[in-house]
Amino acid sequence: MDAIRLPAWLRITLVAGVALLVGGASLIAYRWYTMPTTLTVAVGSLDGEATKLVSAIAGKLGQSGAPVRLNIVHTIGPLESAKEFAAGKVDLAVVRGDVGDLSQAQAVMVLAHAVALLVAPPGASISDVSELKRATIGVIGGEANQKLIKVLTDEYDLARAGVTFKDIAPADARRALEAKEVRAILVVIPLTEKYLALLRGLFAHGAKTGPVMIAVESAGAIAEKESAYESFDVPKGTVRGAPPIPSDDLTTLRTSFYLVAQKKLGADLIGDLAESVMKARRDLLAELPMLGQITAPDTAADAYLPVHPGAAAFYDGTRESFLDKWGNAIFLAPMIAGALASILAAAWKFVRPVELKSRQEALDELYALGPRIRMSEQAAELDEIEREIDRVLRIQRNGDAAGENAERHVTAVNVAAHRLENLIHDRRLHLASRQGGNSQG
Repeated sequence: MDAIRLPAWLRITLVAGVALLVGGASLIAYRWYTMPTTLTVAVGSLDGEATKLVSAIAGKLGQSGAPVRLNIVHTIGPLESAKEFAAGKVDLAVVRGDVGDLSQAQAVMVLAHAVALLVAPPGASISDVSELKRATIGVIGGEANQKLIKVLTDEYDLARAGVTFKDIAPADARRALEAKEVRAILVVIPLTEKYLALLRGLFAHGAKTGPVMIAVESAGAIAEKESAYESFDVPKGTVRGAPPIPSDDLTTLRTSFYLVAQKKLGADLIGDLAESVMKARRDLLAELPMLGQITAPDTAADAYLPVHPGAAAFYDGTRESFLDKWGNAIFLAPMIAGALASILAAAWKFVRPVELKSRQEALDELYALGPRIRMSEQAAELDEIEREIDRVLRIQRNGDAAGENAERHVTAVNVAAHRLENLIHDRRLHLASRQGGNSQG
């Protein structure tokens, strides 16, 4: 049967269109796969420091071409960030471990540790929370510290001791102390120079006097009951070196600021996030020393905040390698390449002009028809053979005859075709005579 004879320009246009379609689809798929994923992160703090740090990390991720980017949703503090996260309005959040509903949170990393410091003015004779009686404690960031206030009140029965807590703004803390509106200040801060300097600025003190640090000696017992906290010893001389404040290691409570992710986020995505942030931390550390507190979260099964599987794989070094992830694709690539080669070969065969049979092949094909003519028993078979002869002659006519040898071949083909026509004519007469004899009998 004759091949489909579309014009060459149409065949080329069709194949080019298919190639462009496949190439465009492949490019779109590649761009989609390599396109960075943007995650929303809720972050906020009273002094804006948390937002500053996360903004610096987000900027570095964009500059370095990281596979994950951050879109910051500003809040006024960790409690509001936790609320945004619990409502499912953001993918990530910077939260404090003892603040808000974190039931859907999985830890990506610890951004900083925050220490609970209970500090009285110089000359105070209080060394432990148990010695507080009928005192008013000023609390900086009171709303975020409600859980801390509750655990201290419950552990030391401060309500019976007549101790009350009063929210105060950082700017009003020194005035409240000097006016004796509060007897001490409770603040939860990272132990970095910036925050320690702010703490020292709350109190008027001389070369030999300074604020009095109040211990939480029952910190271990509290940490056993409340996993959001751990017992922590503030090193001697942390607030001031000479004379040292505190004068000895001081036991208190510590909690942590976490970057948390929704459980629904994929392991590969969060693994990329953890890896990218750790690289950004390394590059920004000289500019922002506080980033030195960023560490891996607790990966134990009974951790207070369960670590996200993607982050755990990064920290444990168990993330899938390129071969692990794409091994099957690499194995299948040769087979896919073979299939594509076959498709391309078919496309090329479709595009290029129909290859003419050589003159010798045409003669061989015509000679092969002779036995078929002699053995034909029906006129329909002879009709089909005539169509095959016409096809061979038509294809030969499409070739350019040039030279003496080409003319000889054309003559030979025509002679062979003429002989076959005579055979067909004789065979038709033979079949007709047989048919007439059968009808007379």
